[in-house]
Amino acid sequence: MNEDIKIYIFAALAALVALTVHEFSHGYAAYKMGDNTARNLGRLTFNPIKHLDPIGLLCMIFFRVGWAKPVPINARNFRNPKWGFALVGVAGPLSNILLGFLTGGVYLTLIALTRGLVVESEVVYNLLSNGLLFLGTFFSVNIGLGIFNLLPIPPFDGSRLLNVILPPKLYFGVMKYERKIYLGVLLWLLLGDTVAHLLRSIPLVASVPWLNFAVGIFSLSGIISTAISAVMNLILDFWQLIPFLSLT
Repeated sequence: MNEDIKIYIFAALAALVALTVHEFSHGYAAYKMGDNTARNLGRLTFNPIKHLDPIGLLCMIFFRVGWAKPVPINARNFRNPKWGFALVGVAGPLSNILLGFLTGGVYLTLIALTRGLVVESEVVYNLLSNGLLFLGTFFSVNIGLGIFNLLPIPPFDGSRLLNVILPPKLYFGVMKYERKIYLGVLLWLLLGDTVAHLLRSIPLVASVPWLNFAVGIFSLSGIISTAISAVMNLILDFWQLIPFLSLT
């Protein structure tokens, strides 16, 4: 099978599982906080069909940024609406980071177990190499989905934490522009790299290190990629504290 096709297939499977776990975690957290809305609507399930948004899945596969159908919640049913809303919001991305953390350990374990192994069977070799490729993809997809959704910008899940940080008047004042902010973030994602590249083509910016660094703020995708890479490396470094899993 063509390697590119294989990567897209693995990305699709990884995204389907990651998005399902993400939305289930929102619903389960809401249920534990006292809201039965997700359960009553059949969303408290690991059936991916219940959570699938086709466009969001395709974006996840090709751009590693996507979404599923949001799980409906009713914050008025929470025992503590303010904290309940925030905790339900971060439950999705934290579940992906936890899943990515565990996957990182499994990935390094498989590498350690096959280190120096001579495999004569083509079937076994393909099984092992494809297993490593899928685990690596699943690892990056989950960490990417988790970090992206922890952005403290409406309407991303991380913005729900603002509910417990900001005064209510300021929080709801920001949230009423949620849709406009979301469109702004999409433009930032789509055009930020181009703007940063154009600014860095200016001789003055290119020749002054701090200016060259500062224009990086225009590249939201670059900022997110840096954060994702940092978390992935941190997780792998943690697992490698176990001598058996060390790559060195």
